[in-house]
Amino acid sequence: MTISTPDRALGFTIPGRHARGRIARLGSTLDTILGAHGYPPAIERVLAEALVLAALFGSTLKDAGGQLTLQAQTEGGAIDLLVCDFRGGEMRGYVRHDPDRLAELPVDPSLFALFGKGYLAITFDQAVSGERYQGIVPLEGGSLAEAAESYFAQSEQIPSLVRVGVERLPDGAHVAGGLLLQHLPEGEEGRERLHTRLDHPEWDHVAALGGSVRAGELTDMSLPLETLVWRLFNEDEVRVLPSVALAKGCRCDPDHVRSVIARFPAEEQAAMADESGLIHVDCEFCARRFSLEASAA
Repeated sequence: MTISTPDRALGFTIPGRHARGRIARLGSTLDTILGAHGYPPAIERVLAEALVLAALFGSTLKDAGGQLTLQAQTEGGAIDLLVCDFRGGEMRGYVRHDPDRLAELPVDPSLFALFGKGYLAITFDQAVSGERYQGIVPLEGGSLAEAAESYFAQSEQIPSLVRVGVERLPDGAHVAGGLLLQHLPEGEEGRERLHTRLDHPEWDHVAALGGSVRAGELTDMSLPLETLVWRLFNEDEVRVLPSVALAKGCRCDPDHVRSVIARFPAEEQAAMADESGLIHVDCEFCARRFSLEASAA
């Protein structure tokens, strides 16, 4: 059996149908991120879904130094905050939740039970131009993928389809995959800003094919992404673009933390230090603690 190389995002276009897409799969990268936190299964699953969305959206950035941030803030749910980001193929994410409230929920809680009255914010930061674009939509529907579809429909006005699958393997490892499909303006393949028409015959065809994808196909490590794209859209000419490698990446390190602390006056550093003279800085993304001497900062 051939095992597909996981942890990458693959772009493709369907010129004859004025459509483009991204397909992504996460394996060891997902395990590395989740393994740092020891989250309950329900939290692992929703973070895995969010990371797949970050990979799909972030890999559309043409600016290699650009960053995609996906953030869900809530009110009245078991989750207080969820944050993921993507930059140059490096990904990170974490969830802040209430264990007691989560324990009161079913094994497979609904999106509303997890987030309550919340919203999803998706932010694109362009490093070269310095431009920032953000869209915010309510966290509604049955999944984060459905909320993401609403984002493109409301904020971008782009007909889009989003599908995500998450699986925990018998050996305890995690794998997740996703598909993002979008309509393009006629005759302008690859244009950044997309316009739409009142009717979309080409889009209806492509969406029907993309919507047939099964969660098990998205998470099947033996199924190469290129093969899956061909399986879905072989009725049309499909052009596959270079893939983007995905990996866990956090920008925290002792030197960075030290440089941040050094910006504070000596008296403020002293106030931040404990009785042993150490300043402790926690990184929520990678669940690491940095302890530095105030005098050395």
